This record gives sequence, C-alpha cells and structure tokens, in this order.
Amino acid sequence: MAKDYDLIVIGGGAAGLTSSGMGASLGAKTMMIEKHKLGGDCTWYGCVPSKILLNQAKKAKISGGPVDFSKVSETLNRIREEVYEDADHPDIFRDMGVDVQHGSAAFTDPYTIEITREDGSKKQFSSRYFVIATGSRAFVPPIPGLDETPHHTNHTIFEIDKLPESMIVIGGGPIGTEMSQAFQRLGTRVTVVDMAGTILTKDDPELTAILQKELEKEGVRFQLESGVKSVRKADPGVEVIVEKNGESITLSAETLLVATGRRPNFEDLNLAAAGVGFGKRGISVSKKCRTNVRHIYAAGDVTGMFQFTHMSEHMAKVATTNALLKVPMKVESKYLPWATYTSPEMAHVGATKQELDEKGITYETYRFPYKKIDRAITDEVTTGWIKVYAKKFSGKILGADVLGVHAGEMVSQYGLAMRNGISLKKMADTIYPYPSYSLGARRAADQWYIKNQSLTLVKWLKRIFGYRGPLPDLSDPDRIV
Repeated sequence: MAKDYDLIVIGGGAAGLTSSGMGASLGAKTMMIEKHKLGGDCTWYGCVPSKILLNQAKKAKISGGPVDFSKVSETLNRIREEVYEDADHPDIFRDMGVDVQHGSAAFTDPYTIEITREDGSKKQFSSRYFVIATGSRAFVPPIPGLDETPHHTNHTIFEIDKLPESMIVIGGGPIGTEMSQAFQRLGTRVTVVDMAGTILTKDDPELTAILQKELEKEGVRFQLESGVKSVRKADPGVEVIVEKNGESITLSAETLLVATGRRPNFEDLNLAAAGVGFGKRGISVSKKCRTNVRHIYAAGDVTGMFQFTHMSEHMAKVATTNALLKVPMKVESKYLPWATYTSPEMAHVGATKQELDEKGITYETYRFPYKKIDRAITDEVTTGWIKVYAKKFSGKILGADVLGVHAGEMVSQYGLAMRNGISLKKMADTIYPYPSYSLGARRAADQWYIKNQSLTLVKWLKRIFGYRGPLPDLSDPDRIV
C-alpha cells in the first residue's frame, strides 16, 4: 500500500530540523513531529541561552556595577525568540514543503506513527522512512533527598526571574563550568561539586587546571573529589552533604543546579511496536545511523553516541542521505571538535593525548602560548595555550587542544586541516593576517619546523655557504620560537 509520507521525522531539534529540511529539498513528502516548540534543547535550554547568559555576565564583569537581572532575563528571552523566529519557526519549514505537526508520537507498527495532540485527539500516519530525532533531557541522578528538594537543571535555570545570592552546582562538566562562571560574574556566590579531581574531564588536564585557576580568581569555589551523599531543603535554600576523604561536609546555598549529564528521550515512542532496538544509552544505530529496522534511522542525542548540536546535524545528514539517496555515508567522528565557552574558552579536536598514549601511537606535542600571540597581547587576554599532537616527520595532525580567547574558532582550523590532510608544514607555510588570533594557529604549526631543526644540517649549511654565526642551542626539546 502507498504510504502517507516518504519521510517522517520525529523531533524538531537540531537533528530533526536538518533531516526535515533535507527531506523536503530532495523532493520527499516530509512530515516533522515536535512535542513542544521547534528548536529543541539547543535553542531553548542549551547552546543559545547559555551563550546569551555568558555574554551578559561578561558585560557585567566589565562594567563592575550591580546587575539588573530582570534586564538580563529580558535580553535572554528576546534573543532566544529571535533565533527561533529567524531559524526554527514552523512557517519556515512549511514554506519548504514540510508538514509540521505538534504532539507526542508513538509507533503502532514499523511503518505507522500515531500522534497524540494536546487536546487528546489522535491520528495515525504511515511513511516509507523514519528518522527518530527526539533528543535528550537532563539526567538527574538518584541522590537521596533530591526529589523533595527544590533544584534546577538546564531546563529550568534560564527561566528564573531573580538572581540567587548563592548557588551550588553539582557537576563540573561543560554545563556546570559555563554556568558557574556566568552566575559568579553576575553576582552569585558559586560552589561547584564533582566526584572527579578536575573539571571538564574529557579535556586536557594541564589546560583545565589553568582554567580552574582562572575561575577561582573570579570567586568560583570548587569542591572536587567529593561525592554527594544527600541533599535537603533548608530554611532558606538547600543543603548538600558531600563526602571527601571520608569526611562529611555540609554546603549551603540559596539555589541548587544539577548539571550531571543527559539522558536520551525514547521511552514514549513505543519502539517495541516497530521492533527498534535500544539500550540504556539510547537507540542503537550503525555508522550509517540506521537502526536494526532497515527503513528506520535515528540521529542526535537520542542515540547516546554524541551530545553536541553539531554532531546531531551531522548525524541527521548521514541518516537522511542514506535513507533517501541510497548514497553510502557514515558518521565521521575522527575529527570531532567540541568547545566550552568559558573565559578563556576550552576546545578540542581529534584524538586526545590520553587516547594517543593508550594506543601507543608515536607523536610530538607542538605548543604555543597565548602570551606570544600579539593580538592577545594587545587585547590583554594572554591566558592560554595551543597544543597540537602530530607526527614528527610528516607533520600529520592527530589532535589539538586549545585554551584561550576564541579557542572554538582556533581549533576549527586544525579540524579543517585534519579533514583535508593538511600537515603542520603546510599550515606553517600559509600566510595569515597580522595581527590576528588565527595567526596563533600558524605560530603553533611553526614549531614543527623548530622541533625538526637539525644541528647537523646547520653545520653543513655553515660549511657550504661560509656562514659565520654561532650554532643554535637545540638542547631544550620544548623550546618555543
């Protein structure tokens, strides 16, 4: 029997918007189903509002005066709505030819979905292909007392209308770290609690230690290597009981933010009716983003593979291309970048130093400090380092870590180079504008030449051409020029 649609996309976040737009542009009759508002977590509870808040906090730090939080909230809501209107509004996708439906979706069989709308009405639709892109939600760990204690996650923290005097943040990952700096700069006394010994455990420990010191200078307090035993409501605020080195410590604050990761949204989809396999981490997919059911694909956070907006978009492209074009395309994670937008920013691409060491891969580390980037000097933002991991003789880039201003943009250069086989030598031979931050990436590449400088070669050059200068001192393997 003919199906109602060629493609039904379940979810209107980053992955769902990408799949729906692609489906319509490829001539497929496409429906997109979203339970709430288009834009997903990124627009409403994640990337966009967090960066707005960070920017407002940066302005507050520069001004040094008291913060009118009502104006901060007003700005946050206004810009968030602007992003929605300009990029995520349903009419934009309807104009593309996408049938946008609102409601909860659940499979009734492998080819049929049932939509339940707010008024309780139900309607079924069939499709040749499906892309599941229902995203994720905040993971709230089973901490004793948490259910009875008022607390925020990223789904509620951007809706507060009063700046708290103090805040405890459980979680030292990207969300917890960004929000700790933002609220501290706005005037809240912030304490971060985490079981790990460092913040941002996926990033380079040398650089995260520098970032932590910068945050401590601004007033953020850290209670690391501390397990949360319980929480309870206090008068006023909350109390968090942590254990460190066998000692119990009670922390008090007006507000509690739980930033302990994400959990995929798939429980309401009735996947069993479609025969789609899943696990605790999310819906199981191949590198082609296909589930165990040939015509059903999944992309983004719901798969539990990656929790980045840019990877959700990438996976959506992979899923839709494989479904509709039958052109084999696979998820490419070898050059996966990420960034945490604190001041200074922390960013990474490719293999980490730990991964290279664990696999026994031989490489050299090429370092360059922000204090030697002239643009950083003129702007008085010299905290940070560029670290590139590459093969010694070929200069093939394996990965990079950057801490500093515009680290997210800086690390993207290395991602582009890695993706296209551009070596450090080629980067070093490229002309960059002066003075620019991007020149720092080239200066880091210059270190490939410095590290591969040979004393024997210099001696031969002196002998052949009769040069009279002293031999360079190459004894320091970490010298920076």
